[in-house]
Amino acid sequence: MKKLINEFKTFCSKGNILELATGMMIGSAFTTIVNSLVNDVLMPVIGILTGGLDMSGLFIPLDFQFDQYKTIDAAKAAGVGTLNYGAFLQAIFNFLIIAFCIFMLVKAMSKLLPKKEEEPKKEDRLCPYCKMAIHEEATKCPHCASEVPVEAKEA
Repeated sequence: MKKLINEFKTFCSKGNILELATGMMIGSAFTTIVNSLVNDVLMPVIGILTGGLDMSGLFIPLDFQFDQYKTIDAAKAAGVGTLNYGAFLQAIFNFLIIAFCIFMLVKAMSKLLPKKEEEPKKEDRLCPYCKMAIHEEATKCPHCASEVPVEAKEA
């Protein structure tokens, strides 16, 4: 049991776990901000553009008596099941907004962070006989066993 607890401590103290936990907390806070943006800023504007339609309140009563229930709560109070497709549409819309915000954040961060410059890849040294790639310090080709002259290194 003690070994299991020590293994668990080792697992939890690894950097990846701590980074993941930090990322989850930041993501949770970011989701709250985006949900507020969607529900408090964007949805009222979309509601105005669509004539006051609130997508989260859209539903289908499963007894199909559409005129009898004005709200989801009224249908549930009458004991009727509802298919709340508006809540699903709202969740899709929230996801798209969150994905777009994350995309814009990553795009902005990539512009702020310096780009890593890769060293130009050195051309492979080729055996003069079989034309296969060989190590730059090789004196014998591993493919055809030919003696290969060592090239002088540039200073």
